Amino acid sequence: MADPRRIAFADLANIYLPLRPGSNVPLLNGIAHVIVRDELYDKEFVDKFVENFESYRHYILSEWDLAKASRYTGVKPYLIEQSAYLYAKAGRALILWGLGVSEHRSGSYTAMACANLATLCGYWGKPGCGAMPLRGQNNVQGACDMGGLPYVLPGYQNYQDDSVKRTFEEVWQDVIPTEKGKTLPALLSGALEGKVKALYLMGYDVAMSHGDITEVWRAFHNLEFLVVQDIFMPLSGKFAHAVLPAGCVFEKSGTFTNGERRVQLFERAVSPPGLALPDWLILTKLAQKLGYNWRYESPADIALEIGKVWSGWAGINHERLRERGIQWPCPDINHPGTDILFTSGFPKGKIHLALAKHVPPLEEPTEEFPFVLVTIRKLEHYNIGSMTRRAEPLMRLYPEPVIDINPEDAKTLGIHEGQKVRVWNKRGEVFFRAHITSRVPKGLLFTDFHFDSALTNILVSPGLDELMDTPEYKVSTVALAPA
Repeated sequence: MADPRRIAFADLANIYLPLRPGSNVPLLNGIAHVIVRDELYDKEFVDKFVENFESYRHYILSEWDLAKASRYTGVKPYLIEQSAYLYAKAGRALILWGLGVSEHRSGSYTAMACANLATLCGYWGKPGCGAMPLRGQNNVQGACDMGGLPYVLPGYQNYQDDSVKRTFEEVWQDVIPTEKGKTLPALLSGALEGKVKALYLMGYDVAMSHGDITEVWRAFHNLEFLVVQDIFMPLSGKFAHAVLPAGCVFEKSGTFTNGERRVQLFERAVSPPGLALPDWLILTKLAQKLGYNWRYESPADIALEIGKVWSGWAGINHERLRERGIQWPCPDINHPGTDILFTSGFPKGKIHLALAKHVPPLEEPTEEFPFVLVTIRKLEHYNIGSMTRRAEPLMRLYPEPVIDINPEDAKTLGIHEGQKVRVWNKRGEVFFRAHITSRVPKGLLFTDFHFDSALTNILVSPGLDELMDTPEYKVSTVALAPA
């Protein structure tokens, strides 16, 4: 188990790896070094399914010895070595990660390095094996499946593939884009430059949850038109030209897809209040106003259309989902769904091992800003707290923003348990209640972003993942003092 902070899960682990924030790739490449060096990998699997093992082998052995991995991570070499042996000899192993992997400048490379380990040891296509993210929200997978990523069509299909284009254009009765879209940071940059004129936000309070949010606010002020669609008035709504009230999960029907690709049906329990409507209906009415011939009568109609443009959903409909959840790919109405992927090979034939590189955090501690701030989520609250802060029992459990501080740091600065503290950097300042705990290493601070009374993300680094533009929420340098 690897985490800079000794979370409760670390107490249950066979091996705990207290790595420095931003050193995920060095740790994983160090583990890979031992597996390759000592030939612990699955030779039969590698021979059959890997196409560039020799170049990967040279990269790992020449660039990522244990001394280097330990120097970057702060983890003792013998712990990295023990982890490699434990993983490679397990027989079955599953690598799970959360936002501590993706919210770094090297987040994409870290995911690749995780997949590399599973590939080396042949941990694909078997029960209890693989490498996967634990989704931070209940339908992240479904949003990605349905084309929520700006560079693929629904079903992760290539918009430049002629046969794919034909299918979508026949079903949609329109011409699909010929260029990929933009990530949110690229859209915000475009707004600051005056190139992006309008934004439409759905269920995403960017003004509170994005990194370096003072820049987000500047971008919003520069827009000519901002639409916000949400179940409660978010902070972003204060910048909006139009606010569309949406129904919450209990006030609409549809599907959620979880991290294991399981599509599950939910059905409306109560009607939306006032002028609120389900998201699908808001979008349908808007499209009709804009002159598009959208004729959906229900989410069930939309589910049927998904199956027409993506073969992985062809056998999924609401009638079947009323009986049980179904894991895609499900190519026809008689198919039971697919529990495990890659049991008989891989879509592209062979796996190409990524030469995952280390991209250091944008900010390093200095004399002026000596602490590294890591944003986390607390069990009692959900994301920006727009729902959980309205739940009285949860607010009794966790009523205000708290920052975790190492006892030595607290003693040096004269900070006591429960005292109000000021945290700041060149981007702004935020106030928290201090919690002193030895589970946090010296020099690190951990806090949440659940409260609008403490906009933590003002402090977040402007660093972005090199490939996906994900903000670097996990490494921001700050100063700390009693308030």
